[in-house]
Amino acid sequence: MTAMVTPFDAAGAVDLAAVRRLATYLVDEMGNDALVLNGTTGEAPTTYHDEKAAIITAVKESVGDRAKVIAGVGTNDTKHSAALACEAAAAGADGLLVITPYYSLPPQDAIVAHFETVASATDLPVLIYDIPHRTGRPVETKSLIKLAAHPNIVGVKDAKKDLAASAEVILATGLDYYAGDDALVLPILSIGGVGVVGTSTHFTGRITKDAITKFLAGDYAGALRAYQAALPVYTGVFATQGCMLVKAGLEHLGVLPNRVVRQPLLSATEAEQATFAAILDAAQL
Repeated sequence: MTAMVTPFDAAGAVDLAAVRRLATYLVDEMGNDALVLNGTTGEAPTTYHDEKAAIITAVKESVGDRAKVIAGVGTNDTKHSAALACEAAAAGADGLLVITPYYSLPPQDAIVAHFETVASATDLPVLIYDIPHRTGRPVETKSLIKLAAHPNIVGVKDAKKDLAASAEVILATGLDYYAGDDALVLPILSIGGVGVVGTSTHFTGRITKDAITKFLAGDYAGALRAYQAALPVYTGVFATQGCMLVKAGLEHLGVLPNRVVRQPLLSATEAEQATFAAILDAAQL
């Protein structure tokens, strides 16, 4: 899966025509099985309810049944997150991505209650997004095991970078684990994970899918070769904020007409774009 950027026009408005083109490109050219919309890479903190719903609808119309559409609906307000979940379902989402409530630093029982409430707001399957370096709180192992009992909670986007803890949850629950850090896709597969929700996969989608497919087929040497070929892009996309460089890279390739982001982010500089473009070119992407 790719955590898709949200294209804007030169004035900073959501460019739905570019949204549709990018979604089609990511599915048909990059081989994505699903697109994750309205997440961090999609600049969800600076898009609004009507924009989020329009993006979901546009992508769903564009990719049809060729890929799943997963909507990010997480906020630090449980009631707001549940409302976004309902709006995403109405707009056509196939599933939801829900982040740990941030800034408030809730204790574990409150985190569990938050996820249960949001997961109960619709009938859609839910991925928990565990990324403590952004939220200030991990979803602890006991909490994840408890949450796995909820019928709508089916997996985790894992950016905790604690593979031993992740392995324990996979063993105890069978939750589907997706690497939330591109460079951890092969390590997470090795402990029973199933894939990645990527940022660099705007560019590395095909080679990443090849690595995953080879690994799951038992061709570990082939998987490692594919992974190593993509590794400079997996890491290089985070030289600054991820969506800034994704948009700069997509502009370099001619997939997007510009690299516009919304403040507080700033568009990648010419030097940042040139450095990342060189990485893409060196990887023959």
